[in-house]
Amino acid sequence: MEKFHEILLNVWKEACRHIEIGESAATIAEMLLERMPNLQVLVRQLDPQRSCLETVAVGFSGPELPVRESRRELSAAQMRELLAWCRRGEVSYWPADTPKEGCYELIVPPGIEGETLAGPLGGKRSPTGVLVLVSASGRRYEPRHRRMMGILLEPFTVALENDGRLREMTALREAAEADKRSLLTRLGRKQLADRIVGVESGLHSVMERVELVARSDVPVLIFGETGTGKELVARAIHRRSPRASGPVIRVNCGAIPPELIDSQLFGHERGAFTGAVEERKGWFECADGGTLFLDEIGELPLAAQVRLLRILQDGWMERVGGHRPIRVDVRIVAATHRDLAAMVAESKFREDLWYRIAVFPILLPPLRERREDIPLLARHFAERAANRFGLPQLMPTEEDVRLLIDYPWPGNVRELGTVMDRAAILGDGIRLEVAKALGITPPQRVKGGGRETPRGAREESSSETLLPLEEAMRRHIEKALTLTKGRIEGASGTARALKINPHTLRARMRKLGIDWSQYRGQ
Repeated sequence: MEKFHEILLNVWKEACRHIEIGESAATIAEMLLERMPNLQVLVRQLDPQRSCLETVAVGFSGPELPVRESRRELSAAQMRELLAWCRRGEVSYWPADTPKEGCYELIVPPGIEGETLAGPLGGKRSPTGVLVLVSASGRRYEPRHRRMMGILLEPFTVALENDGRLREMTALREAAEADKRSLLTRLGRKQLADRIVGVESGLHSVMERVELVARSDVPVLIFGETGTGKELVARAIHRRSPRASGPVIRVNCGAIPPELIDSQLFGHERGAFTGAVEERKGWFECADGGTLFLDEIGELPLAAQVRLLRILQDGWMERVGGHRPIRVDVRIVAATHRDLAAMVAESKFREDLWYRIAVFPILLPPLRERREDIPLLARHFAERAANRFGLPQLMPTEEDVRLLIDYPWPGNVRELGTVMDRAAILGDGIRLEVAKALGITPPQRVKGGGRETPRGAREESSSETLLPLEEAMRRHIEKALTLTKGRIEGASGTARALKINPHTLRARMRKLGIDWSQYRGQ
């Protein structure tokens, strides 16, 4: 053993130095030439699930000879025989004239000449492969060489395990890349990072506030109508914060049934209620070390607001049915399209929670107030639609952009993205049918006086002078308020009569300067 000490040390170094076993086998084969009459060193990997034995590395210490068989499919009986041989954990010696049968036939590839030593890799319980040494022509393996072979099995086992981990990581990486490409195709994007369009124009002031607050850890409350991009801003805050390497989790408070809100947010212990067969971490624990984005926080029940307030105050929480306080380190970013101040006045939202989450408010303007961003947004969504649907890259024309700018966009940026998707589908790769996607019928041309004139233009010339759109909208809303006596919500409210969301109606009245309180009691 002493005479092999130095070479074994070098073998171990090579086995651990290289991740790919092919490099290890080639270098070790040259080292072993000093002590053993080897011509070839073969490492064959055993795959019981696929019932095969595959050569994954070959090292030569003399003239390079072809390996005629790299992979051998095994029957169930052959696999059982090979596994039984491996579990014996012994080194087998086969002279040059050994009949090609039994384990020799399974282990040694065809065409091998000379004496052969073979030993199992991976141990008796979980064999992973076979190490095969083939002697040079006319050379013989002595007992000391067989002992040396037994000692070589361990470093080659480690080398094979390292190679297996590399292959597994490579396969996982390739699968992840394939999933990423598939996801990007479905989303119509070129990268996973969210792109915020308008940071240099309509959202310039918003992004300035994002940069100011991102580095701190204070709660942020984002106000904005539906579809203005509140989640994008929340993720931008997370990416620019010291928590960027941690998780960012979005929870739609309005989409969770009231009876499940506590369990979803704070988790539950086993047996806490019927159906709680195991303990479950809530969103707060899952977001530990990162950011929790509470979308539509105005929909959070009052009972859950109390528990949320405690976390904001001291960072401690308890699971449903639990008695052990749990410390969580979570940054809260909340968002709403509702008037939380009015809800506080109506006792529908806790005042103390309002003061806690509204430390740094950010107001997202609706799309109609940043029309300068519409051309860039339209091109962005047109490109996304082309990627998503496998269509040619088509950009909106000047007429398309004019139509988009004139549209009021009650659904904001989300609606614009939907319209551009619809325009791309309707155009079928030939053009973008923006007018059809908006539901606008092009004016029909009629003959008259020896020339064609737009029908809409002829009708307009014979009509009375039209009011500006905002003035007409103001009068219509004021008439509805008079009929409903200033009531906004409910079955007999203005919002129901006008078929509009109450929060959108309030925002529109604020923009038009309508004080709905003066209509109450009329």
